[in-house]
Amino acid sequence: MTGTLYVVATPIGNLEDITLRAIRTLREVNCVACEDTRISRQLLEHFGIQKPLISYYFPRERDKMKAILDRLLDGQSVALITDSGTPGISDPGGLLVAEAHSKGIRVEPIPGPCSATAALSAAGFDDDGYYFAGFLPDSRGKRKEALLRLAVMPVPVLIFAAPHDVRFLIQEALQFFGDRPVLLARELTKKFEEVKRTTLAALLDGLPESPRGEFVIVIAPGSVPDNAGERTLQQRYQDLLAQGCTRSQAVKRLSQEHSLTKRRIAELLGAHGD
Repeated sequence: MTGTLYVVATPIGNLEDITLRAIRTLREVNCVACEDTRISRQLLEHFGIQKPLISYYFPRERDKMKAILDRLLDGQSVALITDSGTPGISDPGGLLVAEAHSKGIRVEPIPGPCSATAALSAAGFDDDGYYFAGFLPDSRGKRKEALLRLAVMPVPVLIFAAPHDVRFLIQEALQFFGDRPVLLARELTKKFEEVKRTTLAALLDGLPESPRGEFVIVIAPGSVPDNAGERTLQQRYQDLLAQGCTRSQAVKRLSQEHSLTKRRIAELLGAHGD
């Protein structure tokens, strides 16, 4: 019989957030597959747990999978953890889990702390759902395309941001979303935690020159009067038509403004030109 792959969520900061089930699972498995052995060893030692560690990290997930799968196929149980949070959620894990399923290995999730749901719970926005965008693409074109899609979402949009990128992200969000209500959650559950509900424009004005920490940004749904510059794609398209542009001319203009192909602009709009 094969073993079980346990996908274990670990604290995102405060170690007291770990679940009793997660501690028991880490104590009972044969070994632990982890993102950074140094960080994971500190976590295990804090709870008096000693287990063999196997490194499993991006971008070498495929290279590292075989040793883990061999153990599972041999009947051993393995706990998969990352440096913080839940494996496979903007963290390594998805490839290993998919491969385990394909080989008939049992996969058991051990839920726990999550910065996305923690931030959403503190936002007080629409409770009919939300859209998890994670980290936005680095490519300028793909990033703009993502923002165009997100700006018209009817539910809160949740975005992760690294400290070096957060200022640029807020500037872009202000450009595409308008000055909407927003929740900024920084360093959740850690010593310098900051949770602030404000607007995108006020958030940008108050952001330090060199922000520190990991950021979760929750942007409220719906549209507001466009006092932030460029409008959403659909609004801008209608304006160009009202100004006398043909559909083809409007698509071409939007293609230039957003650094996207005319074909992609037409797909996003549902417009095909004259």
